[in-house]
Amino acid sequence: MELKIGTNIILESISSESSERFRCKIVEQKNNAIYIDYPISVETNKTSFLLEGGQYRASFVDESKDAHAFKTQVLGRIKSNIPMIMLSFPTDDEIIKIQRREFVRVITPVDVAVEYDNQFFQFITEDISAGGLAILINQPVPFKENDELQITIVLPFNNSNDGIKYVQTTARLVRFIERDNTIIAPLQFTNTDDIDRQNIIRFCFERQLQIRKKETVF
Repeated sequence: MELKIGTNIILESISSESSERFRCKIVEQKNNAIYIDYPISVETNKTSFLLEGGQYRASFVDESKDAHAFKTQVLGRIKSNIPMIMLSFPTDDEIIKIQRREFVRVITPVDVAVEYDNQFFQFITEDISAGGLAILINQPVPFKENDELQITIVLPFNNSNDGIKYVQTTARLVRFIERDNTIIAPLQFTNTDDIDRQNIIRFCFERQLQIRKKETVF
């Protein structure tokens, strides 16, 4: 598979306890390797330096809007006009196509931080899915319908290996709904990368299983 120069890549560490993610772009591809510019940490928005030998899960979206993922390793740094990092690139049969299907929304409370116009707010969700979520409005807010919000979602997994995942993305406020003296605001994700989407899907699936177990017990 050939990747076009400028293709955006998301890297997530799989060789350390840290789950830090990085975004970068393809600068060149040749000899079973891809060359990327120096990656930017998604969490800190600062340039990062990847250690040689580090292993990562990479994901990207091709020209057909299909998402793919593969495992890669840092092979070294290249000094040229543009400083680059060389990553291993697998054969086509080692590249996995990411399924984009979304599970049905799950009614569950999840902490969500919202940033709008340099102001910060904390909410709890009524429900969540891979396509968006609904927050319970418990305070006066300056944003309105169709505004785009920066949000951070806290996903507490039961699996100790997963721990807590933090999803940072943007979302459009669809509308305000008043129900039983409560105001609910559905948000639609507008710029969620595939790693985050997969984490949300896994979280929803886990919560669905929990709900079913409780219903079985009672």
